[in-house]
Amino acid sequence: MIDLHVHTSLSMGKQTPAAAMRFAKAAGYRAIAFTEHVDATNMRQVLESLLPMIRTYSLYSGIDLYAGVELTHIPPQLIPDSITEARELGAQIICVHGQTLADIVDEGTNLAAIEGGADYLAHPGLITEQEAVLAAEKNVHLEITTRAEHALTNGHIAKVADMTGAPLIINNGGYRGYDFINKDRRRAIALGAGMSKEQYQQTENNSRMIISKMMML
Repeated sequence: MIDLHVHTSLSMGKQTPAAAMRFAKAAGYRAIAFTEHVDATNMRQVLESLLPMIRTYSLYSGIDLYAGVELTHIPPQLIPDSITEARELGAQIICVHGQTLADIVDEGTNLAAIEGGADYLAHPGLITEQEAVLAAEKNVHLEITTRAEHALTNGHIAKVADMTGAPLIINNGGYRGYDFINKDRRRAIALGAGMSKEQYQQTENNSRMIISKMMML
């Protein structure tokens, strides 16, 4: 299993990156990406903390680690430049905090994330068909989340992705160790969102392809 949406005490999580790494490994994950909540005030500091850690700890931990960011509550007009800045600072994966029903997110955030070329759009809520078409064109993945408060629109996201060809990934968006769910529950949540077994398998393959791309950077 792969989880590309992990939070730690560097932003809003409840444990250090090392502790999150340990829980993920114990739950059976072979790779995780730390995607801390950031904006202009903390992006540089977070990446400067994460990048040396993941390079060293990946050698000894038995799990592959990657350093990224989740651009959160950034005005939509600034999102494309923030994506560029994060890449220049060394972020290996970039997601944007999408228009989930569980939070108050600016209208236009989903579109700005897709136009800006984020790697994936986290919990995009009631994403429109037009936005999903653009996500398919730009290969911006849409997230199916196992996190309960953000999962209210999983079925809608899966349906729109199926209609438009937008690629999907499955993440936990975890803040604590027990947020790393096992393979059976992960599969059940995907199927519960209306995905076929074949769509679920493709979604898991998408995460592996993202990891392969990061390994080549």
